[in-house]
Amino acid sequence: MKKKRPTLQDIADRVGATKMTVSRCLRDPETVSEGLRERIFSTAEDIGYIPNRAPDLLSRATSHSIGVLVPSLTNQVFADVIVGIETLTEPAGYHLMLSHYGYSPELEERSLASFLSYNVDGVILSDRDHTDRSLRMLETAGIPIVEIMDTHRAPLQQAVGYDNVRAAFDMVSEMIRRGRRQVIYLAVRLDERTRQREQGYRDAMEAHGLPPVTLYSTLRSSYTVGAALLEQIMFEYPGADGVFCTNDDVAVGAFFECQRRGIKVPEQMAIAGFHGHDVGQAMTPRLASVITPRQAIGKAAAQALLARIEGAPVTHKVVDLGYAIEAGSTL
Repeated sequence: MKKKRPTLQDIADRVGATKMTVSRCLRDPETVSEGLRERIFSTAEDIGYIPNRAPDLLSRATSHSIGVLVPSLTNQVFADVIVGIETLTEPAGYHLMLSHYGYSPELEERSLASFLSYNVDGVILSDRDHTDRSLRMLETAGIPIVEIMDTHRAPLQQAVGYDNVRAAFDMVSEMIRRGRRQVIYLAVRLDERTRQREQGYRDAMEAHGLPPVTLYSTLRSSYTVGAALLEQIMFEYPGADGVFCTNDDVAVGAFFECQRRGIKVPEQMAIAGFHGHDVGQAMTPRLASVITPRQAIGKAAAQALLARIEGAPVTHKVVDLGYAIEAGSTL
């Protein structure tokens, strides 16, 4: 059941002003004195006040809408997840409100405030790290939350996904088992999941007494970035015999650069990616990759959220759908 959300009257009572004055201040701050304005905004922040843009929804038990926040709408990973979510929400009569935040917690905060102002019945989040204000808003809203794509860290309420650290560990261990001794990790974007995969990579290398080396790029993942990082490897680590990439885009780019340089894959250089995108599975040689169940994650997240919106308790805080190590033909 949703908690009672803080109201304009709650702010007014705390600052000793009328509800009309508080409303006017929030709409047009310049209409009240600086001292009162500061007290109103400070109080609104403290109690987690969420502006309501859809008052007609308040009279209903539910709004039949679900907020879905993803870091990117163009990333194939999250496109697949959304397809999975829609397979359950659409037949159930729930409208999806989608927003992307470009891997920025601050932009996620603004999108989340917008969703909550429309009184969504639940939210699906794609990251575990959130701003303090986002956490306060979620606590105030009191609605079901499901986080996706990661089961390594403890969830706010419930998580659906797989363990990125363990998946990376298993893939790198397979590369080492096949004789690779100088495997380099290619990290892009540097979001939480990229860093978790780096941890798994380092754990695997150190478990076999091998020195871990990571090359970083803050750029958006792409074939071009993968090619550039492979070029950097050849300049700085000419003895490298393997690359483990944070995703398949980077891995395919690294493969293209190997082709351009006449480096034989996998004879001279093993290449592995993450997620098992179609491009990697369709190319020749077939790309080694960690296969992740994106649509299944979307379905399971939607199923869990819809059940809790209907009043069901959390039966499993963590739903781990696992992954598969696809060796392909590039190891």
